[in-house]
Amino acid sequence: MEEHLLRKRERLIHLLKDMGSVLVAFSGGVDSTFLLAMAKEALGNRVLAVTAVSETFPTREVQLASKLAEQIGVNHLKIQINELENDDFVKNDFHRCFHCKNNLYTHLRELVREYGDVYTVVDGSNMDDLGEYRPGLQAARELGVRSPLQEAELYKSEIRILSKEMGLETWNKPSFACLSSRIPYGQKITKEKIEQLDQSEEFLLGLGFRQLRVRHHGEIARIEVLPEEMELVIKHRQEIHSKLKELGFLYVTLDLRGYRSGSMNEVLEKGMVR
Repeated sequence: MEEHLLRKRERLIHLLKDMGSVLVAFSGGVDSTFLLAMAKEALGNRVLAVTAVSETFPTREVQLASKLAEQIGVNHLKIQINELENDDFVKNDFHRCFHCKNNLYTHLRELVREYGDVYTVVDGSNMDDLGEYRPGLQAARELGVRSPLQEAELYKSEIRILSKEMGLETWNKPSFACLSSRIPYGQKITKEKIEQLDQSEEFLLGLGFRQLRVRHHGEIARIEVLPEEMELVIKHRQEIHSKLKELGFLYVTLDLRGYRSGSMNEVLEKGMVR
């Protein structure tokens, strides 16, 4: 292991030990899985993983989180978050992620109080998140949630390397964001749209795509895949069109720019959303 990574790893262990015990906001992604494993190493049984279950978080991801928590050997709780009952969330302005995270972290703070305020709530935000549009970070700061990976100055690429060293199966897991991020700002988030997106992406994953997004533009489904997998879309174009039409889309399109994280935020750069 490179010396600078070893130093960051040791810094993370030190930070976690200073917290005494932690409640990890755990999604089963690359970052939170690495954080959970490091917390287990630093704190032993003084670690609790909590996963939020909601309509915008696919069942397959919840199941993976449960499996990973069991493999790491920590207690794991699942709590229900009813995001679609939150008017501020469903109106889908560019503060959507703030409202989502504010709701989540409020629930986690309440859970900590039930346990006698013995846990520090931590999330898996890393250094890369500081350079992106992440209103959820504001909610974390306002509610006293700490981000040890940021405090240890760890970047995503470094977390993947360290995860691989630890034998974590998530080291090369594709990035994932909640399904609401597939809906353009200003368009209301509904259960029907979320179900369309969930089933569409589940179908495409079954065809062998590694990294993808289906973006919801009303009657239009805009598919983003890795450039090297675009030929796979063409190969399966008829069955993809048939399935997504069955799910309620009239037109099915392929984004020629390919997969990119946060493509719905491009309208913010052009000042098209207020």
